[in-house]
Amino acid sequence: MNTAAMPPASAAAKTRTSNPFGNLGRVRRFVMPAVTRPFAIVETVVFIVAVVGVSWLADHRDPLLLHAGFPWLWFAPLIVALRYGTLPGLLAGALLLGAWKLLYPATDPWPVMVFVGGLVQTVIAGHFGDTWGHRAARASTINDYLNDRLVAITNSHYLMRLSHERLEKDLLSKPTTLRDSITELRRLSVTAQEAEQGAAAPGAARTANAAHAEAGGHAATAQPPASAAPLRALPGAHGLLEFVAQVCQIEVAALYPVRDGRLGTDAAARVGDDFEWAPDDELVTHAIHTMSVAHLKTEDIPAAQSQYLVCAPLVSADGQLLAMLVIKRMPFLSLNFDNLQLLLVLLGYYADGVEHASLVSGILAAVPGCPYDFALDLGRLTRLQRDAGIASSMVALAFPRDEAGDSLFEHVIRRRRALDLMWPVQTASQSVLVNLMPATDTTGIDGYLARIESSLSAQFNLDLEGARVGVHTLHLGAMEPGPALQRLLKRSGLDV
Repeated sequence: MNTAAMPPASAAAKTRTSNPFGNLGRVRRFVMPAVTRPFAIVETVVFIVAVVGVSWLADHRDPLLLHAGFPWLWFAPLIVALRYGTLPGLLAGALLLGAWKLLYPATDPWPVMVFVGGLVQTVIAGHFGDTWGHRAARASTINDYLNDRLVAITNSHYLMRLSHERLEKDLLSKPTTLRDSITELRRLSVTAQEAEQGAAAPGAARTANAAHAEAGGHAATAQPPASAAPLRALPGAHGLLEFVAQVCQIEVAALYPVRDGRLGTDAAARVGDDFEWAPDDELVTHAIHTMSVAHLKTEDIPAAQSQYLVCAPLVSADGQLLAMLVIKRMPFLSLNFDNLQLLLVLLGYYADGVEHASLVSGILAAVPGCPYDFALDLGRLTRLQRDAGIASSMVALAFPRDEAGDSLFEHVIRRRRALDLMWPVQTASQSVLVNLMPATDTTGIDGYLARIESSLSAQFNLDLEGARVGVHTLHLGAMEPGPALQRLLKRSGLDV
């Protein structure tokens, strides 16, 4: 069995931790920091003192080189201003002024033009340093968001390929789809209160039953641990293990959470009989090191040195290790590459749900019918607006529910932008298209509506008003994302 190819979750973790400014070495990062460090003031003082000290050693009579024909020492404040911004640059200029007061006799006239010209030069350089530093921070923030979207799309494509392969092989014996099971699995991580009470979420139980019908066999039931403490870190751990055991045909396994960077000693959930937990096992160590599935057929691990069959890490999209699934016993025919890859993808989807539970839970509580992906990006974009000031918006288009309105509704859906997320909602009286538009301000909304109106005019000879299309807009960040979405839907005529 070939396991050389890196699984998608591991590749995604490496992608998320990449540097958007390129692969800079340590020296270049020290010379050109992407952000101002907390010790910028200390570094400024030390740098100016060192420069003045070297200049004093070179010429005791003229330490600031005022009579050298060119103000060479003003390169030091210039470097500080370009490196840290205007205020540290002015601090460097003030230090030079203090050095002049200290090292030159009181009878010497103050070199007005030298200091005024140097300060003006420092302010100009600091202004450009501040401007481009702010632009770099904005670019880094939006790149992180786009990277999140890319990771999600990559995992979705891989999961879709696995789903199609399973449909081709088991179309007659497995009536339910893998996509429905994944939807319930991702929602499972949001039900933290039910998980803390030691009961599996109802949606996860229904998913497990459907998966049991697919497998057509028998799998053990997840047993609650003696202590419920780990469940706070892994909400819905019992339902997760039940579902994974049914789909991947696992007989004996346990799920161990990670606390403070170390694997815990108490299992958050178990399947089958109890077994001894050895966190220093070769298989466990290899899985943590590679952040991918490790099994007995791995070339780097001799079979005699491990007491387990498979160790699969729960890794979120940003590369954080949340837990370790240790499998003690499973059917021999289930120990194959495709089954283990599916196991890793399922655990990755659950880990993403745990990571994003704080963003999604409030939105789903306010609007229960909101799709998971839409709620996740709405929470992310609201956080981007508050942290980095990157404006994003939502536009709701309300169409009348008749033959002409349905035709216009479908036409607008086909005109979506590449980065936008759409949530179509249809009732008996109207159809509402909620469009989440990343990095889009008022000007972008006006351009989007102008394109829609131009398309309707070219296709149907109608504008938005003539087509009886209601337009409702909302800019993210003014209030919490859940109540904001609920308010937008009510303005659009939907009773949520």
